[in-house]
Amino acid sequence: MRLKLPSVNRETPINLLIKAAGYSSILMVLLIFLFLMREGLPALVDVPLKDLFSTRWYPIEDYFGILPLVGGSILVTLGATLVAIPLGIGTAVYISEVAPAWIKEILKPMVEILAGLPSVVLGFLGILVAVPFLRRFLNLPTGLTALTGSIMLGLIAVPTIVSIAEDALNTVPQSYRQAALAVGATPWQTIWGVTLPAARSGVLTAIMLGVGRALGETMAVMMVTGNAPVLPTSLQSIIMPIRTMTATVASEMGEVAQGSAHYHVLFFIGIILFVLSLGINIAASSVSMKSRKRSERLLS
Repeated sequence: MRLKLPSVNRETPINLLIKAAGYSSILMVLLIFLFLMREGLPALVDVPLKDLFSTRWYPIEDYFGILPLVGGSILVTLGATLVAIPLGIGTAVYISEVAPAWIKEILKPMVEILAGLPSVVLGFLGILVAVPFLRRFLNLPTGLTALTGSIMLGLIAVPTIVSIAEDALNTVPQSYRQAALAVGATPWQTIWGVTLPAARSGVLTAIMLGVGRALGETMAVMMVTGNAPVLPTSLQSIIMPIRTMTATVASEMGEVAQGSAHYHVLFFIGIILFVLSLGINIAASSVSMKSRKRSERLLS
């Protein structure tokens, strides 16, 4: 009598590999967070809170006030957002809704190439082109300002916004556009009143991910902002040198003594950056999930 062996599902190993890849991503994020916590939380012991959240950053004399760095990062990120949103959304609308097919075939690869450029290359362009131009155009003592950093970070965030927003616009059913045109709406009214609202969640996700990209950028912003740890206190700060958290960590981590108060404060700054980036990504994922559930309810 021949024994019949149970058949092996060939998809089982593939499913296990996919699950392992997903769980390993979560594990890596947790390990990074735990490492940052281990190295950064001692800063709360080494430096008094009133000194840690003060307005002077001069580690050589044991001044570790991180408020100028946080303020500089927020100022540059907001400026980059104001630059990237109109450029990114406008380009995505043009590629998806307006441009002829032959222009789309040119613009999409160009956007992808821009997304793949190393940030240090854009930093060089900023030093050679943007910095002298803004210094002469605005009659400033120096072109190394928060405005220059905002422009460069905005250009870095644009490809991310364009790519995701264009995909969101392309998922809007063509029947929506045809129905709007059929009742007498102009093409622009259709885009502004129908297509963009229908793709709202995807566009918001694109904006948040673009903001996250700008917040975490290092090299370009370090090269063009002047690296002056001064707390922004007014709108005039946009045309003055500033310093960001990422630039501080990148420029000082290689020279700091391991285990010192300066070392732990730099890792504490890393915790702040990690939490901010994680919050932005979670918000983007939440918006995307709500949109997907809403679409599923409408289809059902």
